[in-house]
Amino acid sequence: MRTLSEATAKIASLSFERKYIALGRIVKHWEEIVGTKLADKTQPMKLHYRKKPGAKKPDVTLEIAASSADATMLHYQKDLILERINQIFGEKWIAAIKFVQVASNATPVKRKKRPIPLNMDEKKTLSGLLISVEDDEMKKRLENLGQAIIMDEKR
Repeated sequence: MRTLSEATAKIASLSFERKYIALGRIVKHWEEIVGTKLADKTQPMKLHYRKKPGAKKPDVTLEIAASSADATMLHYQKDLILERINQIFGEKWIAAIKFVQVASNATPVKRKKRPIPLNMDEKKTLSGLLISVEDDEMKKRLENLGQAIIMDEKR
């Protein structure tokens, strides 16, 4: 005999697993999907699944939070956004986009840019500069500082 919550958790995890993984992939690639300017002002909120009778797959709608002005801009790019999202998933998975209005005075979401890794020449140059440092802890700290400076200069 098992508790109802235990059985429900197993069933729910199977059905919700794909939904949240998919939303995570959309969030991860959001800047590529909508562009740099709109990525900081908008964000994907929710996926709605609606299964029509007799259909094999449910219709999936992506809900995007945006101010009214940004929602208008995104509305004109709706087909392009759908194409980019479905390209990430490799199939026509998202069928529609719905816009949810948020206050225009809300602070935009600042996305951290992924650091560009050092290439082999930069790594060799940095290690060459630190070859005379004998203290391992100091060497590691200087190496981290040097990597941060080089990556900052790349931007």
